[in-house]
Amino acid sequence: MKINYQKILDKKLEEILNSKETPSLLLHSCCAPCSSYVLEYLSQFFDITIFYYNPNIHPESEYRKRVEEQKEFIESFPSKRNINFIEGKYLPQKFFDIAKGLEEEKEGGIRCFKCYELRLREAAKKAKELNFDYFTTVLSISPHKNAEKLNEIGEKLTQEFDVKFLNSDFKKKNGYKRSIELSKEYNLYRQDYCGCVYSKDKEQ
Repeated sequence: MKINYQKILDKKLEEILNSKETPSLLLHSCCAPCSSYVLEYLSQFFDITIFYYNPNIHPESEYRKRVEEQKEFIESFPSKRNINFIEGKYLPQKFFDIAKGLEEEKEGGIRCFKCYELRLREAAKKAKELNFDYFTTVLSISPHKNAEKLNEIGEKLTQEFDVKFLNSDFKKKNGYKRSIELSKEYNLYRQDYCGCVYSKDKEQ
């Protein structure tokens, strides 16, 4: 049976509201457009720190462009609570190492799943190190990303690092549609490929 991760998230958010507490969330982000709706949505419930860790993005000029766009969006977005920002190390070789032998894999396949885990693992590690209550990623907002696999990886890392993963499927409740609206409203740069050199080649 397919799991409805939005229902799981709804239940968790209701528990948080009833607790009258504001937990901390380390939110992995790949870009400003994907983070837009997620920040609008979750900043009602959490103290959020964006964790920008994406060694898959190619070339470096594209990476830098996305980092700056993310920072500018955080500064301009009137969220209910302050949003902090942490940039992870940009080490592209880490991505090429996990992609080795999978260069010809189709988009959305095993190579992408390994890339999900690379980034989520670093987020879980950082969340544990800095004592965050939860960690999650904006990646599930994309119709091209496998929410089931992202949640499966997140739950596995919860066990490994002893830090809670916030289940999600942010494309639900018109999340993806809202991210497009916010991107237009804030004039955000929307890239035409996921990020890695292989996805870029597929678009050409």
